[in-house]
Amino acid sequence: MPTHQKKERTLIILKPDAIQRALMGEIIRRIERTGLKFTAMKLALASEDQCWKHYSKDDEWYQKKGERMVGDRKEHNLPIEKEPMEYGKDIIRTIVDYLTCGPSLIAIVEGHAATMIVKKLVGGTEPTSSDIGTIRGDFTVDSYSLSALDNRAVRNLVHCSEDSAEAEREIPIWFQENEIINYRLVQEQILYDVNLDGILE
Repeated sequence: MPTHQKKERTLIILKPDAIQRALMGEIIRRIERTGLKFTAMKLALASEDQCWKHYSKDDEWYQKKGERMVGDRKEHNLPIEKEPMEYGKDIIRTIVDYLTCGPSLIAIVEGHAATMIVKKLVGGTEPTSSDIGTIRGDFTVDSYSLSALDNRAVRNLVHCSEDSAEAEREIPIWFQENEIINYRLVQEQILYDVNLDGILE
């Protein structure tokens, strides 16, 4: 049975840099102010296995990304030391190293258009090109070029699901169904009730 639009779920991960920079409260506040609600939340150390399942890529993805990296290395007269596939896998390896270096805050957010709204709040993947007013645009200065130079993942504070299908795939990696709480917020009446007939006394 399809999920009702008002109950769409999305996954967010406040990555170790968000925790270390004491930005949890600010990020949660921005999401809560939209009217979306948190239905699960935990501070946890991500395992390598969870990270590899989360960033589930196929050989075509690794090959394509690796070929781009080989092209970049040739352009900058850098040695080619691996096959393209391995360079592609290195991208995920750096992300796994990043996510397992310290605790992350992992949460499920629920509400109408949850995935789209959270993506809009979080902003583009690369902080330096992410819009002002977004979480990444306002709170970090990292870039693809700097992270590539340092051979590490870009430190962009937050992961959010790309779409509802991705969220449904990702959520079971991090949460058991019995960890997700089904409850109602008082503010949902003003957001969702059709007649607004319970406001006046």
